[in-house]
Amino acid sequence: MPKSTEHIDLLLFDRFSGMCLANAVEPLRAANDLTGKRLYSWRFLTVDGGPVRSSSGMHVSAEGRLADHRGDMLIVLPSYGFLAHATPATRRALRAAAMRYGVMAGFDTGAWLLAQAGLLDGHQATIHWEELPHFEETFPEVDVMRLRHVSDRNRITCTGALAAFDLTLDRIGASHGAALRLEVAMLFMAPGAAPSVLPPMASSRMVARALSAMRAAIEEPRPIPEIAKLAGCTVKDLERRMHAEFSETPAAIYRRMRLILARKCVLETDLPIAEVALRAGYENASAMTRAFKAEFSTTPRAMRQGR
Repeated sequence: MPKSTEHIDLLLFDRFSGMCLANAVEPLRAANDLTGKRLYSWRFLTVDGGPVRSSSGMHVSAEGRLADHRGDMLIVLPSYGFLAHATPATRRALRAAAMRYGVMAGFDTGAWLLAQAGLLDGHQATIHWEELPHFEETFPEVDVMRLRHVSDRNRITCTGALAAFDLTLDRIGASHGAALRLEVAMLFMAPGAAPSVLPPMASSRMVARALSAMRAAIEEPRPIPEIAKLAGCTVKDLERRMHAEFSETPAAIYRRMRLILARKCVLETDLPIAEVALRAGYENASAMTRAFKAEFSTTPRAMRQGR
């Protein structure tokens, strides 16, 4: 396993949110798959090493006791019924874990358990919106923020499943670049979904608007001046912002978005390559194949044969 692998453990409790768990680990899995590298590893732990059941009844066998492991980050994920887990044993386990993990994170209601252990004192933090008032009253030492997710030094908190996805994307981008973040985000996006239900694709609103316009016009690509107009800026401003965020031109990012969609069709469907080309905005299969090979170092047919 390469030294660059980030080791993340997830501490689960009975009635944890399966959706929050998936949103925390699936982007990591996608980052590994897209790069062909073990950028991330993860394990599911419990305080006592026993199995747990999600809020929807999904059984998960723990890979061990928290006390027996260490890593780069521990994500505490209790979700529903979290007050029942706010026990002296949990408090001791988390305090000890803070000495073995570089980052302590609380997802959904996990911030409550971290705060009870004194691990959020003097830190900015957030929690699921339903618990915000009670959280603020119970832990005056915590600087409570009404944000989707908060990172303050080596403490991270987020409000729930959707925020967990956004947070994980942001961490992928911070560690491995905005281009990979965008690529991972696109894997989970439905082409017709409204921008309001999608994760933010860029930190700049101008760039995010441009990317949304590109995503909406994959099959029939629009010229960059038109994309800039939809983003509310000049081509020069868009080029400057795109380069600052992705180190590439708008045209290069647009091409990559189209090829990402083509790769998804190649791997997940049996559509003819000519049809894949049309869906990715290419007039013919030969043009797409040349661009595809330049981007992914293989042809669509070879990739499909090796899937």
